[in-house]
Amino acid sequence: MLQLKNIKKSYTTGDFTQIALDNVSLNFRQNEFVAILGQSGSGKTTCLNIIGGLDQYDSGDLIINSKSTKKFEDSDWDAYRNNSVGFIFQSYNLIGHLSIIDNVEMGMTLSGVSSVEKYKKAMEVLDKVGLKDHMHKKPNQLSGGQMQRVAIARALANDPDIILADEPTGALDTSTSKQIMELIKEIADDKLVIMVTHNPELAEQYADRIVKFKDGQVIDDSNPYEDIKEETGYSIKKTSMSFTTALKLSGKNIATKKWRTALTAFASSIGLIGIALILSLSTGFKIQIDQFQRDALSEFPIIISQNTMDTDKESLEKMYGEHTNNVENNTKIRNSSKVYLYDSTENTITHKNIITEDYIRYINDMDPEILSSIGYTRMTGMNILREKDGEVLPVSLAIGLNMNNGNGQPMALGTGGLSSYPEPLDSSGISYLEKNYDLLAGEYPKDETDLVLVIDNQNRIDYSVLKNLGFDTDNIESIDFEDLVGTEFKLISNDNFYTKTEMNTFLPSSDYKEVYNSKDNIPLKLSGIVRLKEDMTFGIVGNGIAYSDKLVQRIIDLAKDSEIVKAQRDADHNVITMEKLDETAKTTFLAYIGGDSIPQMIYLYPSDFESKDAVLDKLDSYNRDKSKEDAIIYSDLANTMTEMTGGIMDGITIVLIAFAGISLIVSLIMIGIITYISVLERTKEIGILRALGARKKDITRVFNAETFIIGTFSGILGIGIAYLLTFPVNVVIENMTGLTNVAQLNPLHGLSLLGISVALTLLGGMLPARMAAKKDPVEALRTE
Repeated sequence: MLQLKNIKKSYTTGDFTQIALDNVSLNFRQNEFVAILGQSGSGKTTCLNIIGGLDQYDSGDLIINSKSTKKFEDSDWDAYRNNSVGFIFQSYNLIGHLSIIDNVEMGMTLSGVSSVEKYKKAMEVLDKVGLKDHMHKKPNQLSGGQMQRVAIARALANDPDIILADEPTGALDTSTSKQIMELIKEIADDKLVIMVTHNPELAEQYADRIVKFKDGQVIDDSNPYEDIKEETGYSIKKTSMSFTTALKLSGKNIATKKWRTALTAFASSIGLIGIALILSLSTGFKIQIDQFQRDALSEFPIIISQNTMDTDKESLEKMYGEHTNNVENNTKIRNSSKVYLYDSTENTITHKNIITEDYIRYINDMDPEILSSIGYTRMTGMNILREKDGEVLPVSLAIGLNMNNGNGQPMALGTGGLSSYPEPLDSSGISYLEKNYDLLAGEYPKDETDLVLVIDNQNRIDYSVLKNLGFDTDNIESIDFEDLVGTEFKLISNDNFYTKTEMNTFLPSSDYKEVYNSKDNIPLKLSGIVRLKEDMTFGIVGNGIAYSDKLVQRIIDLAKDSEIVKAQRDADHNVITMEKLDETAKTTFLAYIGGDSIPQMIYLYPSDFESKDAVLDKLDSYNRDKSKEDAIIYSDLANTMTEMTGGIMDGITIVLIAFAGISLIVSLIMIGIITYISVLERTKEIGILRALGARKKDITRVFNAETFIIGTFSGILGIGIAYLLTFPVNVVIENMTGLTNVAQLNPLHGLSLLGISVALTLLGGMLPARMAAKKDPVEALRTE
């Protein structure tokens, strides 16, 4: 197209092409070779300005088969340049980082031609111009004549209606110019070729028709063609560049700047490395805390006690499901600017849990998937005798639970000596002792009649425990394991142990040997010696003799019909001492002699830390059907620790990520600068792509693809470096704290950071990419 002021212009493709200049019409034949001769200066002609479209001129109009282009949009002009016109530029305008065949294929790529077909066509035109053997070379590896042949091949590849040649030999020597003109002449056999030149000799030698311009006016036309044949139904195929093509184009450009791209990606990845390491450490510490909390479940189970306790109304309401009614009101209060006064004594409720057989059955029916074990503390006494050297002696042990941390330090109720260990709900499951205690001698209990001796982490036990078991502890520092393992005892039934007097009281028998040999007694054996495992922080079983909960239940089953229990149920006094008893004291003593199966305390052990919430939901569900007086309040000692440690760790993680995130903002700005530099470097490429029919959105896509590649590479690089850094970080932490494998990069965190890296680079490159799309293609082509 000619850029001539105040001159009406139009083309019609098909069998003819028309240029209208004021009231003069220039029409062109389909297979004509036209040379446009123009003068230099303000009247200089160029065919390149067609790539900018004609709608920028008020008087301009392009007619395509009788279809006016007055209302053409940018996409219509892009499609027209791609399908209808092929450009042969004076300065070749090849894309330097693409191979010869990629340059030739570019126009077809924008037309949506399949890979197989465009490769075939590209090979055909390269063969036609004699460059088939150079298809994989880059433009800078060719001579000027060869590059012009590539430009001709590119112009022919998409089979356009018109070939526009702008000074095609202007940058060539005489010999090469002749070869190029012969080739263009050959092309004119079946296509309209319009060549702009200032060389009259060249025009006279090769052109079928010569049109001369001077000062914007046609002054001569050697072979005018007046007939105009109108056609209808003309349609233009829209151009499109896929994101894959954009990636390929940008990838090849990036490959020419490997070190700059690598340094850019590394600089962008620094923030990601910091965040990845923070998340790795946070994940690792959370795992360590979770492991600690799982161990703590052994020492801090969910506890249900019969004892009277003080609680507040909100906690109690939460347990039986009424707390949701006050949520809206509480929110209003929290958001207000007032201080509310209350009497704490009015808000405190003294509550005593009434544990029933029904409640115990409810607990026992819980799913073993969420509740692994249940432990009980019962005040049931044990009538134990031991035979030693032919003499039968009573065994005296304190009863009660004594939680400890493996160092022999008391952690809860009881004075030690005799305590029970929990039984798994699922009989096929591993026992509590096997999971948490190492066997030092003998074997783990197999039956309820097997006892174990629990010692601390220094193999110590209080001397009084062994003394009460009948062992000689005077002037002795230690006892061998084999001297303890296998020791036998007998648990004496109430009817054998207690004798009824004439005054209807009951006294323990004084003839221990006779009682020891009587029937209905239960033989017991010290089956093994255990110690809390080194990786366990806390243990529920106290140092001393540990027994199964099943053994206590067996004692209760035997004792409930004994004479002493029957007499005590009917009496209001102690049937041994004749002391007057109130209801509480009577219940306590009745439990001691085996007449009450209700435990004083219940200990629930969730299968894992995540199952704890499910257990609590089950306990709350029981309370929702009960009155306030019948509600069962529990204590979740681990919950306070969990919330505190979890909140602290989350807070630290957020703060550290916020600091590290500042570098991501810097990376975003840096990517914007790098992309802008790339836009400046590729300005001419932008013009070439637009000349070949690329849309504005395609140009945007090219630079978005470039930032996508950089962002992806940056993310992978950052995640990879962060992962490698976890190894030395773990070594340092282990040497300083003893904690192993703390830094652990979660794969989900890695994928998320990769997504963030890509998103930020796309965001950073968005503005430069839009700037690239808005560049004037004519001006872009003129850029060196």
